[in-house]
Amino acid sequence: MTISRDDDSAMIEATRLFSSGDGLPPYGNLSESAELFDRYQSIVSSKEVTWDMTYRLISRLGAGGQGIVFLADRSGAFDVSFPLALKFYRPDGYPDVETYRLEMARMARVNMETARIQQDHLIDIYNVVEYRGILTLVSEWVDGYDLRHLTTPKLLKQIKRAVDADRWSYINDVIVTDAGFQSRFMPGVAIAILRECLAGLAALHRQGLIHADLKPANVMVKQTGNCKIIDLGSAFTENEYPLRPTWTPRYAAVEVLEGARHTALSDLASLGYVLLELLTGKYPFAGVADGAELISVKRDIWRRIPDLLPKDVARNSTLVQMLSKMIAPNPADRFASLEEADLSPFGAAEIQRQLVKVNMTTEVENEMRILIQEISQSTAADNARERLRTTG
Repeated sequence: MTISRDDDSAMIEATRLFSSGDGLPPYGNLSESAELFDRYQSIVSSKEVTWDMTYRLISRLGAGGQGIVFLADRSGAFDVSFPLALKFYRPDGYPDVETYRLEMARMARVNMETARIQQDHLIDIYNVVEYRGILTLVSEWVDGYDLRHLTTPKLLKQIKRAVDADRWSYINDVIVTDAGFQSRFMPGVAIAILRECLAGLAALHRQGLIHADLKPANVMVKQTGNCKIIDLGSAFTENEYPLRPTWTPRYAAVEVLEGARHTALSDLASLGYVLLELLTGKYPFAGVADGAELISVKRDIWRRIPDLLPKDVARNSTLVQMLSKMIAPNPADRFASLEEADLSPFGAAEIQRQLVKVNMTTEVENEMRILIQEISQSTAADNARERLRTTG
């Protein structure tokens, strides 16, 4: 027999079975073994397999106009389980069952398109299930905290109680610090978060999908220190618009507020507003009414970016120019794509290089990993104290 180069490589790289040296019994029940192997052969030669799946609902992670999300355990063989998130889409708000089913079918297609992307900074989608007529999304449970939570002053105070003076000083100098109303991230951290979000959104757009609801609550920082864009409940494909569009006015692009559909450049503008908030520590457009007033302020704010940023940040003209090309009220004045926002001469990658030169950046992934760990530990300690207080 002649072995081709591919076959030869496969044989060389094949995993082989070795004895563990643990003195396994030389003989067992040979008939049972033969029967088990026959079942194995039957399975691997079949065209499909099916089995029941059980999910244990552990706790409620969140709720909104579209439905409720639970942390769940998926039961497996040999008493193992796997944590994931289940989102049950609510049927009320639709005129009839048929309309609900049409919209749920569209959302199922959106989520399966997302599942095919497999980009590190997008939430992993595992399956869509119709359970007793209700669309149920099975997705990754992102173990971490969203940017909205990470910028709350209460959290910063919690961290201060949990770390020593030197660590507290380092956190304020390098990672995040108090800005009054809420916390703000240091430029190196904010730009690193931005680049991961740009990568995730760009992958989504290349697949013909629009997120349509970028905001701090929809960006998670995991225990690993990396970011994940979550919640595709408002997302749609470019050729299939939702029956009930949903989005957050505070972070929506000007053209969306004026009645146009979301586009990739609308997602870019929303991400620009998120970045502006991370750098300033100020909730965007606080005190501004939705509607004409919000549109007017958004048409003006991109010209005042240097006045809004902290002085040390505003000195970086490249960063100011990048922000202006993200949130410009006219989409034609924005970057042409998410990739351009990252890689152009005045994009996020260039800003990160400049920050390295002036020693204003750090190993952000590791810094955020340690910070998230400290937050988790301090949260657990605070919860334990509260339980003692209420039960004592």
